Amino acid sequence: MKNNKKFLEKIVHGIFFIGGFITVGCVLLISIYLIVAGIPAIKEIGLLEFLFGKTWESTSSNPSYGILPFILTSIYGTAGAIIIGVPIGFLTAVYLAKIASKRVKGAVETAVSLLAGIPSVVYGLVGMLILVPSIRSIFHIPDGASLFAAMIVLAIMILPSIIKVSITALDAVPKEYEDASFALGATPIETYFKVSVPAAKSGIAAAIVLGIGRAIGEAMAVMMVSGNVANMPSLFQSVRFLTTAVASEMSYSSGLQRQALFSIALVLFLFIMLINATLNFFLKCEKER
Repeated sequence: MKNNKKFLEKIVHGIFFIGGFITVGCVLLISIYLIVAGIPAIKEIGLLEFLFGKTWESTSSNPSYGILPFILTSIYGTAGAIIIGVPIGFLTAVYLAKIASKRVKGAVETAVSLLAGIPSVVYGLVGMLILVPSIRSIFHIPDGASLFAAMIVLAIMILPSIIKVSITALDAVPKEYEDASFALGATPIETYFKVSVPAAKSGIAAAIVLGIGRAIGEAMAVMMVSGNVANMPSLFQSVRFLTTAVASEMSYSSGLQRQALFSIALVLFLFIMLINATLNFFLKCEKER
C-alpha cells in the first residue's frame, strides 16, 4: 500500500515537473524568438530613433519608425485604467467578501464571472457604439474615440480579475484574526481594512498584477475605441497603443516594417516583464519586513 502511494506521488510529481518545464520552456522560446526577430530592425533604425522618435510613418515613401507615442500611450492608458479600475475592484471585493449577504454575493459574483467571459471585441463594440458617442456629446469634442475612452474600457475589463482574485484572498484570511480584532473593540470596517486587507495583501497584489497584464496586453477593444492614430498621447485625442500598432499593421506588413513590428512586440514584452519584476520585488520587500 505504501509503495503504491509513493509510486502515485512520484507520478504526480513528474506531471507537475513536466508542466512547469513546458511553461518555462515556452517563455524562453517566446523570449528568444522576439529577440531574434526584433533586434535587426532596431539595429537598422537605431535604438534612440526607434524608442524616442515621435513619428511613425511606416508606409510613406520616406518611412519613419519612432514608437515614443505608442510607449507613452500604453503607459498613460494602463495607468488610467489602474487608477479607475483598481479602487472600484478592490472596494467591491471587500464588500462582497466581508459585508454583502450570501444572496447579493452570489448574484454579483455571477455577474463578474460573466464579465470575465465576454470577448474583448464585444467590449470594444459596446464602447464604440455607446461610450465613444457619449464622450463626444458630453465633452463637445469632434470625435469621442480617444485615450480617455480606452482608459474606461480597460478599467472595466480588468475588474473581473481584480474582484475574483481579491475575494479569494480575503476569504482565505483566518477568521480568528477578525475575532481578535472585534474582541479588542474594533469596528467591522476597522477590522476589514486594518486586519483582513493587510493579511490578504499578497493576494490582492497578485490581483492587481493580473489586471495590469490584462490592460497592457489588450488590443482589439482598445483599437475600436481609441481611434488608432499614431499621435502623441492626449486625453481626448485619437491614439495608438503598442498592442494596436502591431495588430493593425501586421497583416499587410513586409520587409523593415514587419521587422519593426516585431521590435514593438519585443518592447512590449520587456515592458510587461519589467512591471512584473518590479511588483514582485516590492512584494518580497514587504514580506521580509
